[in-house]
Amino acid sequence: MRVELSSGDAESVEADVLAVPLADPSAPLPAGASRLDELLGGRLRRVAEEEQVAKKAGQAAVLHLGGEIAAGRLAAAGLGPGAAIDPDAVRTGASGVARATAAVGGTIAWLLDDGLALPAAEQARAAVEGLMLGGYDPGRWKADGDRPKHFERLVLVGGDDGALAAAERASRVATAANRARDLANAPPNELTPEALADRAAELADATEHLTAEALGPAEIRELRMGSFLAVAQGSHNEPRLIVLRYDPPEPQGDVVLGLVGKGITFDTGGISLKPAAYMEDMKGDMAGAAAVVEGIGAVADLGLPLRAIGVVAATENMPGGGAFRPGDILTARNGKTIEVINTDAEGRLVLADALVYAREQGATHIVDFATLTGVMETALGDLYAGVFGNDADWRDRVVEAGEASGDHAWALPLHERFRRYIDSNYADMKNSSILRQGVPVLAAEFLQEFAGEGPWAHIDMAGTGFFRWPRPDYLWQKGGTGYGVRLIAELAGRLSA
Repeated sequence: MRVELSSGDAESVEADVLAVPLADPSAPLPAGASRLDELLGGRLRRVAEEEQVAKKAGQAAVLHLGGEIAAGRLAAAGLGPGAAIDPDAVRTGASGVARATAAVGGTIAWLLDDGLALPAAEQARAAVEGLMLGGYDPGRWKADGDRPKHFERLVLVGGDDGALAAAERASRVATAANRARDLANAPPNELTPEALADRAAELADATEHLTAEALGPAEIRELRMGSFLAVAQGSHNEPRLIVLRYDPPEPQGDVVLGLVGKGITFDTGGISLKPAAYMEDMKGDMAGAAAVVEGIGAVADLGLPLRAIGVVAATENMPGGGAFRPGDILTARNGKTIEVINTDAEGRLVLADALVYAREQGATHIVDFATLTGVMETALGDLYAGVFGNDADWRDRVVEAGEASGDHAWALPLHERFRRYIDSNYADMKNSSILRQGVPVLAAEFLQEFAGEGPWAHIDMAGTGFFRWPRPDYLWQKGGTGYGVRLIAELAGRLSA
């Protein structure tokens, strides 16, 4: 989306839609909205009251105009009660406009409200994200039917250069997040590990200072990644170890940000077979990989002066005569041995070798992204991802970046006493436990065995990465959410500031 700044009043802006955010139904209209209401003969106030637009974030009402102002339509965007207004409320309000005007497209103007507690730059950023993420269409594989139209141009009314810069940046990052959603929503017969590697190569070809390589089974075997290969051995579609490197010309500091993604392009559970119900959603078990691929692409597109490396272990987890079994003992790249208890605890197995490799390739600070444990969704729902770490400061910086970006995150503990959950009688550790205790934390404890020296954080995004059911806000569609892309861009921006 192209973003511009208006030098005139709202009524003079030529746009297909002029969006006016409204908060707190009991309060008078803001100054800008009040002026528009006068020009429209009180129609804005009437529709806002009759349809209770401001009562709930995401409510929207559209007025078709007849020349009273330069815009063709006016959309009243509900933000909800004033005390509850935060960036998510603005995102949700903007997504309501995107849904209400899905047949329009073209140019939208957004009136920034200086009466809100949010600075103009935060309003602008949130409005862009709400319009773009809320206007996302997951139905790209439909052969017929009307597809929603996207706004190609946004005009900010009442902002300054800071708001413009925030909106332009948000547009780039939201584009990357929607591309991550495309990857997560892609059918597994289309998005194989090889196809995911092709997307990484395509991104690198189109982006300055970004390179990509993809290692196949023979090269993975040479690297002695026995944990990763075991998961892959039951599938006809070959695995790929995808490595993306971003090397800007003048990097700031000594930090090399390592991004590691779980890339299970389809997960049947293997021999520990999942139930049939909702198994089709297991195409989204590579949402962490999508975040890493498109997230490092966003970092490169923004030209941030920070070196970064992305490592994705991409494979299917399939049953069959060649599949790995419960009881198998695997040897990971770092030499540690793993007793397999459950083949459906495969994500930690592929991440283990990927984490070791990322550290070997020079990553000083690592974050891994994985739709890892269903229990995390039980604990934190579809709004927050859980964040574990071996370094409290690094973990908290990751959480802060998530909160600032809209990819909400919550810090969770690790403790040496949790190690007992993965103790094995036969190997250095086991990949699961029959005890139904601390499931997300035992997975994090497992991964810590492969995180190496240096700060590491693990993001369990099982609830936030792929929606089985829509969420009642700006991420209202079923399927991939793009979770992690905004967090990565925010974290990289803070590290390079």
